Amino acid sequence: MRSVTRRAPLEVVAVSRTETAAPHSRWRALAVLCAGQLMVILDGTVVNVALPAVQRDLGFSPSALAWVVNIYLVPFGGLLLLAGRLGDLVGRKRVFVAGLALFTAASLLCGLAQDPATLLASRFVQGVGGAVTSAGTLGMVVTLFPEARERAKAIGVYSFVQSAGGSLGLLAGGVLTQALSWHWIFVINVPIGAVAVLAAGRVLAPERGSGLGRGADAAGALLVTSALMLGVYTIVGTAAHGWASAHTLGLGAAALALLLGFVVRQARAAHPLLPLRVFRSRVVAGAMGIQALMVAGMFSFQFLCVLYVQKVLGYDEIRTGLGLSPVSVAIGALSLGLAPSLIARFGPRTVLLPGLALIAAGLAVLGGVPADGSYAADVLPALLPLGIGFGLAMPSLATLAMSGATPEDSGIASGMFNTMQQIGSAFGLAALSTLATSHTEALTGHGATTASALTSGYQLAFRVGAGLVTVALVLAATLLRNAAAPRAASREAESVSVPEVKAPRQPAR
Repeated sequence: MRSVTRRAPLEVVAVSRTETAAPHSRWRALAVLCAGQLMVILDGTVVNVALPAVQRDLGFSPSALAWVVNIYLVPFGGLLLLAGRLGDLVGRKRVFVAGLALFTAASLLCGLAQDPATLLASRFVQGVGGAVTSAGTLGMVVTLFPEARERAKAIGVYSFVQSAGGSLGLLAGGVLTQALSWHWIFVINVPIGAVAVLAAGRVLAPERGSGLGRGADAAGALLVTSALMLGVYTIVGTAAHGWASAHTLGLGAAALALLLGFVVRQARAAHPLLPLRVFRSRVVAGAMGIQALMVAGMFSFQFLCVLYVQKVLGYDEIRTGLGLSPVSVAIGALSLGLAPSLIARFGPRTVLLPGLALIAAGLAVLGGVPADGSYAADVLPALLPLGIGFGLAMPSLATLAMSGATPEDSGIASGMFNTMQQIGSAFGLAALSTLATSHTEALTGHGATTASALTSGYQLAFRVGAGLVTVALVLAATLLRNAAAPRAASREAESVSVPEVKAPRQPAR
């Protein structure tokens, strides 16, 4: 018998739908997405260095002044999950543009505020717009760049905006407040936001979404939004009420009950708002939890280090912003350059572990800052490992968190990623700032000098932050052992996506 060599009658070439778009159009879309995200992140911290000026101008009481920051975080953290799912259902472009327009309008109202009530109400609306804008951004980035190496670069850019935006906000807030007035930290958003809205309408590809009928779970939306907003409100209120007060324990229990009711609802609903299949992957679920712990330590650093530099070292707003800029520079150098290449070559887990170790080391160094210290000898040596570590860790976690998301669930996965970031930052800021304040007050009551008491409180908070990141490092080393699997699956999916069928060649006559 003659041996017959079997040949496929059709020649298959793998082509991704997204790759059919011009590469420059994808990068323009990424620039628009990052511009909107940068505005949102900046406004989370830009107001910090302007708080004394806001208090003098509008007459805030010391206890009410903290709500200029907190009232932005409450709707931001509470609405991210809902906004991410809405992006999957009605189209992420629509949700992004609507959120950006609302954020821009609220920024104008903040800049025009002449009394505390107007500023607080406008900041709340700004938080709503920020949540709607940023919830599905990472999902859009992942969809735009299906190829592994380009996706790593794009996530690096996104991670730089996420992580460096907070530090840039401190510098921008100091410069605008000292050179002009605190009103300009909000007004500057208006022209930028208007241009970004117009550019988004032209550059971002339209999306139809899967339709409200496939996930319009009104009861689930009410439960999860109430749970998250109440939870964030409870956490940020611990500075005034304490962790063991009836106020904190009662509202915390109510938030947990609402969250439990949401989980039960999602398990039974025909079209859940949050499909629980998102958490089946240990890598994805682990990355979410690790991110919350890492951000809890890192976000508290931004707030507490500002206080140390200003109240102990005596720096003004501009010098404070410039002094913390090495963190942003290091994050940018890693996120935009080296980290994407390392992730593509070695995998996100391998890059994540040294990043977390460097963050923990930087916080541990800050845990030893003295009351008579100097910036060059005591602060700068901690900033460099913090910036390098975060520049490595943030894009790695973003890659891991989105590794198992399908196109239909990328918005909700992106919303969950940002939600865990907000929960981590709110918890870290409330817990560590409260810990530092209570320790300082105790030392002051025993006769310690102001500088010594403040420094000791900051030291304690930095050490606890280092402990949180160390826990994150241990979890990353144990829970993410199979983190290479999503990368392999991703490459396999890319190799079979959207086959292009070519007609068989005609035999030569």
